[in-house]
Amino acid sequence: MILILFLNLNVYCQNNIKIVVNDLAKQKATKIFITGAFNTWNPGEAKYALQKSNSNKWEILLKDLPFDTFNYKFTQGEWGEEEVTATGENVGNHTLEIDKGYSIQVNIYGWKNQPFLPKKHTASNNVYQITDSFYIPQLARYRKITVYLPSNYKKTRQRYPVLYMHDGQNLFDEYIAPFGEWGVDEALDTLQKQTGKYAIVVAIDHGNEKRITEYNFEDITKYGAAEGEKYVDFLATTLKPFIDKKYRTKKGKSHTAVAGSSLGGLISTYAVLKHPETFGTAGIFSPAYWIAPSIDSLTKTLSKHTAARYWFYAGEKENSDMVPDMERIKNNIAKNIKNDFSFNTDANGAHNEQTWQKWFPSFYKWWIGVVKK
Repeated sequence: MILILFLNLNVYCQNNIKIVVNDLAKQKATKIFITGAFNTWNPGEAKYALQKSNSNKWEILLKDLPFDTFNYKFTQGEWGEEEVTATGENVGNHTLEIDKGYSIQVNIYGWKNQPFLPKKHTASNNVYQITDSFYIPQLARYRKITVYLPSNYKKTRQRYPVLYMHDGQNLFDEYIAPFGEWGVDEALDTLQKQTGKYAIVVAIDHGNEKRITEYNFEDITKYGAAEGEKYVDFLATTLKPFIDKKYRTKKGKSHTAVAGSSLGGLISTYAVLKHPETFGTAGIFSPAYWIAPSIDSLTKTLSKHTAARYWFYAGEKENSDMVPDMERIKNNIAKNIKNDFSFNTDANGAHNEQTWQKWFPSFYKWWIGVVKK
């Protein structure tokens, strides 16, 4: 990806960005959209459609952007139709530090939905699909559930701690991961062999268009009534009992964790606060606290009654509020009864699966007891 910045332009206002896209893919797009946190990563919002200027070039003018880190991607209107490299690899988020007006030119060399860019299945032999239609009675809908079993699961009779993770599409298999996978299975194959510390991971697919409401506990007019409370009730009272019955698990809260990124980080925080009797640890990656301002009051009140472990991570390349928001929530919790914390930042960390893949081993080792506070 080549990013060329044309600076010192006087034709744009102070914080307006003109983006020109050169579509160099073998099969050209018929429509192109820009998406990012500014539109809650909606891949096909009409307001953010680029206009075609000639056979290869598309452009859009974004106005009145805040002075901040600006993360974005290009799609053809759907996840699964986003830009890739010329050889089919995922492209990470584009990032700009907005401190003046810019004109930016970006080259796109391929699109994920093009048939000449086949994706491969990458899930390890320790990953098993339980079902693609697990019923969620709290939400009256169905969901795919996948489990990672330790390599020694069939060789012993021991019981294992369990980690519940959101956005299951992105954890194990590149073939189904629209943004690239975390590589949780490969990481655990290596870490568990190195450390002798084994765990089960249960992955719950997100609900596509329902993801924003399922992973939020605060109503948003644009997206509808929040369903986060029902979702975490499902995890605690429906899914966990099923997993405990089906597999050899350690059932106590000290052996049960929940983790996710962005909105998944938000709902992981809420799950520990709402069900402290069930979840003893939260792995909180790049939490989208901004979308639910009431998380401030909730962490000040609900955490008075919980003794949990919180592992926080945020990248400084995400946006200027990410790290301060996360630190404020951590401090809210710390003012109450004794909790255990790990607070982590990355000066070069972006808001993407590649960065969360990098940090997942640190969380796992901390949770499982390889790294102490």
